[in-house]
Amino acid sequence: ASSTSREARQAAEKNLRCKTFVVCYARPLTSGPSGYLAVLGPQTRPTYQSYKAHVDRHSSQPWAPFQSQLDWEVARWAKMRGPGSTAVSELLAINGLAASLGLSFKTSQQLNKLIDEQMPSGRPQFKRREIVVQGEAFEVYYRDALECVRALFGDPEFAKHLLLLPEHHYTDARKNVRLYFDINTGDWWWNMQRKLDKKQAGGTVIPIIISSDKTQLTVFGNKSAYPVYLTIGNLPKDIRRKPSHCGQILLAYLPTSNLEHITNKAARRRTLSNLFHACMRQILSPLQAAGEDGVSMVSGDGQMYRCHPVLAAYVADYPEQLLVACCKKGDCPKCPIDRDEMGNSTDTERAIRDINKTIDALDTFDSGPAAYNTACKDIGIKPVIHPFWETLPYVNIYAAITPDILHQLHQGVVKHLISWIKTAYGPIELDARCRRMPPNHNLRYFAKGISKLQRVTGKEHADICRILIGLIIGLPLPDGMVAARLVRATRALLDFLYVAQYPVQTSETLELLKDALTRFHTNKDIFVDLGIRLGFNIPKLHGLDHYPFSIRLLGSLDNFDTQHSERLHIDFAKEAYRATNRKDEYSQMTLWLERREKVQRHELFLRWRLAEQSTDMTRHPSAKGILISRLITEYGATYIRDALARFLVKHNRPELTSAQAERAASAFFIPFNTVSVFHKIKFKLGDVQDFLDRSVQPTDVIHARPARKDKYGKHVPGRFDTALVNDGRGTVTGIDGYRVGQIRVVFTIPPRAMDTVFPDPNISRPQHLAYVEWFTAFTQPDRDHGMYKVSRCLGEGGVRLASVLEVRNIRRSCHLFPHFGSSVPRDWDRHNILDNSSHFWVNPFVDRFTYMTVF
Repeated sequence: ASSTSREARQAAEKNLRCKTFVVCYARPLTSGPSGYLAVLGPQTRPTYQSYKAHVDRHSSQPWAPFQSQLDWEVARWAKMRGPGSTAVSELLAINGLAASLGLSFKTSQQLNKLIDEQMPSGRPQFKRREIVVQGEAFEVYYRDALECVRALFGDPEFAKHLLLLPEHHYTDARKNVRLYFDINTGDWWWNMQRKLDKKQAGGTVIPIIISSDKTQLTVFGNKSAYPVYLTIGNLPKDIRRKPSHCGQILLAYLPTSNLEHITNKAARRRTLSNLFHACMRQILSPLQAAGEDGVSMVSGDGQMYRCHPVLAAYVADYPEQLLVACCKKGDCPKCPIDRDEMGNSTDTERAIRDINKTIDALDTFDSGPAAYNTACKDIGIKPVIHPFWETLPYVNIYAAITPDILHQLHQGVVKHLISWIKTAYGPIELDARCRRMPPNHNLRYFAKGISKLQRVTGKEHADICRILIGLIIGLPLPDGMVAARLVRATRALLDFLYVAQYPVQTSETLELLKDALTRFHTNKDIFVDLGIRLGFNIPKLHGLDHYPFSIRLLGSLDNFDTQHSERLHIDFAKEAYRATNRKDEYSQMTLWLERREKVQRHELFLRWRLAEQSTDMTRHPSAKGILISRLITEYGATYIRDALARFLVKHNRPELTSAQAERAASAFFIPFNTVSVFHKIKFKLGDVQDFLDRSVQPTDVIHARPARKDKYGKHVPGRFDTALVNDGRGTVTGIDGYRVGQIRVVFTIPPRAMDTVFPDPNISRPQHLAYVEWFTAFTQPDRDHGMYKVSRCLGEGGVRLASVLEVRNIRRSCHLFPHFGSSVPRDWDRHNILDNSSHFWVNPFVDRFTYMTVF
């Protein structure tokens, strides 16, 4: 890690925290000449007011259409958390149960009737249609796509969050560094708004985001579903990504037939492609005229807009991307690169496929099969009959296909990298190191190592990445080969992985992505020299070249990660299937989902109507009245009396020099023998990119507890985590002003002693204190893997240097990679390794927040 690259990283991280200079699209939203208005007509009744008027027709009491709060909560449990309808009916059939609870329904059927007839729906109903492809009919269940867009745009929960105009964000007024996060900060929305305004000013762009993926419904057997989801880019990504916010709508269930009756494999693949596009063409057909001419839509606060829904992004894994783009297996769905050149080098400025040439080729369909097949072959696509995006206005499907962090990185390139490392080093030493990693709140412990893991998930690959570089540092390669290139290649891919996941990107972080790819391609031949690879013709590796382009166009990549859509399978496919009797399941699944959505909407309405509030709970110490002598023997706080005396003297008299404070501390009397102890520090991490509104902040935990016996009498070793400590000079990013320390005990001074140890009422009284054993200061990062080396701070006679400080000076937990040497000593384990290793490397891959801090 050269000083130049570190300076570039420092500048990039610093700019991520800037209050942005915003350039809004130059068009008034609510005023202007006639025909130039985005808001049409007077404000209508807000959605919840209309909902209230509907339910109040049956009853004026607040829980309508239910009789009481208990009546509503039982109904909600039955539909959201309860078992099947038969079990609910049997429960309610217990003699006197429904009457004693005062329920308005006595069977599951009565509850269903109440929901169907008295609770308005905020989402459109499903339709059933048969799609005929090559003479065979296939059943598809779908919703009106335009009505789904209306439902999301008009949801009152989203009214105050709607993004209505494109924006350019910069770090300052000079506009040298651009920022990208939500879709409206990318180039696509800005360019689309210009196109619409040239035709008729005043329109509001509705970026349509589609995702699709086939999923298994049963653990055993081959029952599957093919859901398609829809959301809109007007919702901030923090809303769209969380299933609990209901920012995604199940648009359709596509046919799942494998067409086994077609024996010719080429004909079967061709028919499956035509079936997919025929279904999607039917489902998205309402968007054709609406995108071109615009339609009026009402937001949740009653404002009416002329909206143009346009397909902006299609979220899918690699096989699905090929299906959508009509490309062949092994090709890139975004650019026309020759498949034999994939992976040879990196070029992030490579042009994507020309959509105009594709449309010209598709226009030859009426010229006959031979001419059509030839035209499609010439531009490298399959001769699919009328792809669904062919007639959708303003759509460039190659630009709409988005990067996929889950499948391209975690389940793709990272999976390959881990496999190559296993082959290079062998499983024995890798697993031995893995079992001896020091514990940390943010790390997963692989008790049996990583070499025997099977069917590894994307989450598990992400967990392995947190420790991967620490497993190979200092480990020799066979035949005496130098491991530096392998370490550099690994570090480069990890850098790419972590920077790609930033929720806010800048023109500088895009350069970091390009630099990481360049470093990997510079060093990747080590895997060829080791005989592990013959080449790097890997489509997912090539796909990384398109990340900067997609970020500039559509915003940061957490807008489109397929892990968010795969999470939706649980709610919209798997749980829905389990609620059926396994016969004609799709009609039952769609009805179950419609009722569930009504209950969810009613719950949000009641929350609005009743204005519910919540309170926070207080914290209590883990143990009270702990003798200071026990802190020395059980917690390892060997010099806590001296360290506490120094802290108290320095806190009360900050003007003293170090020598004066030391002399005063030697004569200081501590007027108490017991303290209250906390065995862990739990705190919320402020996002390094904190100009975004984060409703849920990630948490971190630091443990400092002695050895104990569990309820079965088994010995549980003590755990004393390491942390990053601010010495008073530390800032939000970078390691300047920080030291690594091991937290031995967290305690509070007894209230009765406060007046004695803090006699001056004008001096603040600290609440929580920590005894910390220090590691050496940061120096220069290693030139190969870029991590910082630290070791224990030792005084005369080898004693560990320690201090007492305020807990508020602790930034967060910190994980250390031990120096294992060429072979890890087998008497080391994860509980004693911090005491045995001579030096350590500070792990920057614990999570994204550490990565953005320790560099």
